[in-house]
Amino acid sequence: MNRILYWFRNDLRLHDNEGFVRALENADQVLPVFVFDPRWFARHSQLEFRRMSAFRANFLLESVADLRQSLRSRGADLIVRVGKPADVLAELAGEIGATAVYASKEVTHEETTQETKLSTKLKPLNIDIELFWMSTLYHVRDLPFTISQLPDVFSKFRQQLEKKAIIRPAFTLPTRIELVPNIDPGAIPTLSTLGFNDTDIRLILQPDARGAVPFSGGETVALARLDRYLWQTDLIATYKETRNGLLGEDYSSKFSAWLATGCLSPRKIYEEVTRYETERVRNESTYWLIFELLWRDFFRFVALKFGTRIFKRSGIKHDLHKTYGRDEDLFQKWAEGHTGIPFIDANMREMNATGFMSNRGRQNVASFLVSDLGLDWTWGAAYFESKLIDYDPCSNWGNWNYVAGVGNDPRQFSNGQPRYFNILSQALRYDEQGDYVKHWLPELAKVPNEQVHLAWSLSSEQQETYGVVLGQDYPLPVVDPNKWVIM
Repeated sequence: MNRILYWFRNDLRLHDNEGFVRALENADQVLPVFVFDPRWFARHSQLEFRRMSAFRANFLLESVADLRQSLRSRGADLIVRVGKPADVLAELAGEIGATAVYASKEVTHEETTQETKLSTKLKPLNIDIELFWMSTLYHVRDLPFTISQLPDVFSKFRQQLEKKAIIRPAFTLPTRIELVPNIDPGAIPTLSTLGFNDTDIRLILQPDARGAVPFSGGETVALARLDRYLWQTDLIATYKETRNGLLGEDYSSKFSAWLATGCLSPRKIYEEVTRYETERVRNESTYWLIFELLWRDFFRFVALKFGTRIFKRSGIKHDLHKTYGRDEDLFQKWAEGHTGIPFIDANMREMNATGFMSNRGRQNVASFLVSDLGLDWTWGAAYFESKLIDYDPCSNWGNWNYVAGVGNDPRQFSNGQPRYFNILSQALRYDEQGDYVKHWLPELAKVPNEQVHLAWSLSSEQQETYGVVLGQDYPLPVVDPNKWVIM
């Protein structure tokens, strides 16, 4: 009896899952397993927040539960355990007499360390480990260059791929699965058993009504979102025009959370978009959605090329000359959305209340932390890691490298400083009427639209008229905002 243990990781889906399909092809019986690692929920080594917030943790729990249900509907189950993955998996593999462990291939340090540890533990048991590349639109083996020759500039990367590489077809969904018998499936943990307190749990049970999308984890919801965004509403046809929006559910695809956990395959998105282009319309917006998937690929290949450098302050450029402030009080004001800069505070409060922030918002709050506050960009990246439901290590840390000027930005200032965002100009451009700021900063609700982004300039009389006292109801700015007015 040939048995293979399949380790689900960031591939919590049955569609387009090559590793799982190969396990079914090569084994008489398969044991699907997911392991919750307690270290995911530990606190940051220096700052107080958890590495994974309740929003991310809940989305993961829902995704695992959905995968278990999908497997059960096909005659199998998902074995769930809590512990150190290498120890748990090696013990289970030995218990069932597995010939191999199959899993998706990851690229960042903690994940590859687990792969190495598992391989080491399986070797004395004479059990093989086989890893499958499944996270990107383009397969790593189909790139028209070696990873060491990966272009450092996205435009060159994109041009070479579009000219010389192919996208492999997605794998077909398995219909029936023969499960290894007599293994206790185990209970899926809860937020409480993972160590979250009542305040954390309340954020999930009583979601903020101002949130853009009621994110729910799982392949089922992911595929429904894909169907809705393309086929039910045709929203994709205007994606390029609306993607920089700030309010509402439909200004962007919101696929990123399901992509991050692997509930949705980038190749599945690609195939649906190309079908949409054939059956309905092909335009700049349909191309632009694929363009965004290419950015996601690029950051994953950058992480593969540069390894742990993406997590270090010196970044992939290994710039040891840059220095950063480490003022914890100032960082806390940024993190809590109490900087006195309405556009920054609104974005941070949205993320804290919902686990989501728009792409436009992310660029602005990151630039503000690095260029205006002069703080350590790795703190910001770590805070995003904790809070964002759609956290993906490659995209998150790659983007922060980019903003901090130690990454892949070809258009940095000549003095070596990172690209600078004029926060006021951005606010007036993307939130012209102040609707977004007022949505998340109710204390500024009575301030006229034309003044809300300049709240710091309100006179005493205006503050009394609009019911907001600066320094009391809304913070005084932590930087001099007048520099944006004259720029």
